[in-house]
Amino acid sequence: MNLLEFLSLDCIKAPLDATDKKGVIDELVDVLDAAGKVVDADALRHAVWSREQARTTGIGQGLAIPHGKTDAVRELAMAIGKPAEPIDFAAIDGKPVRLVVLLASPVDRTSDHIQALARISRMMTREAFRERLYSARSAEEIYEALHEHESASSTAT
Repeated sequence: MNLLEFLSLDCIKAPLDATDKKGVIDELVDVLDAAGKVVDADALRHAVWSREQARTTGIGQGLAIPHGKTDAVRELAMAIGKPAEPIDFAAIDGKPVRLVVLLASPVDRTSDHIQALARISRMMTREAFRERLYSARSAEEIYEALHEHESASSTAT
């Protein structure tokens, strides 16, 4: 799975305006909505926030992957946001979050949803890559890093 199949530059925001978990989720849903990736922004916001309240998506090492399955999207959609300053996301390691990847998929696309979550998690285990994203100052820098990573991955397979 290549993440760039469902992530475009207009779905990356760096820096984010929001300074708290709920605000970040709302802002990233708005980014997806503005990019035309959402059928019902309020329904997506509700799906992602409900999932977040059930259990934090702050997976550690500065990363959060809030996500939801809902009919508010017709296909897999992803938005990435970099907070201006690290924020508390109630991460499992207790550390603040430096990058947020919001993932949304239709209810009937569970396999794609799980594959995308796994792909994001795997790529972020590479410290040099993770730090490159964390030090990026713009959406373009984040997109370029992802593009290089995905191009190298597809060449290697």
